Amino acid sequence: MLSTTGLPQGAVPKLERPGPLRDRVYEALLELITTRALQPGRHLVESELAGHLGVSRQPVREALQRLSTEGWVDLRPAQGAFVHEPTEEEADQLLTVRTLLEAEAARLAAADASKAAIGVLEEMCAEGERAVAADDVDRAVAMNARLHAKIMELAGNAVLAELAAQVDRRVRWYYTPVARQRGQQSWIEHRELIAAIADRDEQRATAVMRAHTEHTRKMYHERDK
Repeated sequence: MLSTTGLPQGAVPKLERPGPLRDRVYEALLELITTRALQPGRHLVESELAGHLGVSRQPVREALQRLSTEGWVDLRPAQGAFVHEPTEEEADQLLTVRTLLEAEAARLAAADASKAAIGVLEEMCAEGERAVAADDVDRAVAMNARLHAKIMELAGNAVLAELAAQVDRRVRWYYTPVARQRGQQSWIEHRELIAAIADRDEQRATAVMRAHTEHTRKMYHERDK
């Protein structure tokens, strides 16, 4: 069910306090864009967004400017603000970089992951599988991001983690449209990846992660338009 401004009811995140209002509005809008509650190409009307978030138009305007600088929003003269529509080339470049980062993270995790860490990954995988079984796409996307972030943490490379963090939200943005199509197969691949890490097989973990992320990249390009 849509609200009067076309957003799914319950989609608008609560603004956390404290913190500068413009930052909280920015985070809320970025979350709406990342989860595609605000779809690419969507016209962003300051007054409507301000009403949704319960704030004045000024922090919304400031947030849109920041989102424009970061490439999430396009500001068009005499037309207003629109959610950026990524090109196929943009998506391909981002997801290719993601493959490189994630494959190295998997290798490093396999070199040094503890039994406790493997247990955490297995629990995350089980929760992701439950989300898929329940057709809860939002939860499946969130658990996918958490599992990959955990593997990045286990890699123990701060520079690699920082680079991955820079692309994480865009990865979620591109993954969301294909999450249902990837479905259970994605979590089968996660199980294979966890097994390789548990076996401390660096070469296999690298290969499984590379194939896993490549499947997502290819499916994004083949998705239903």
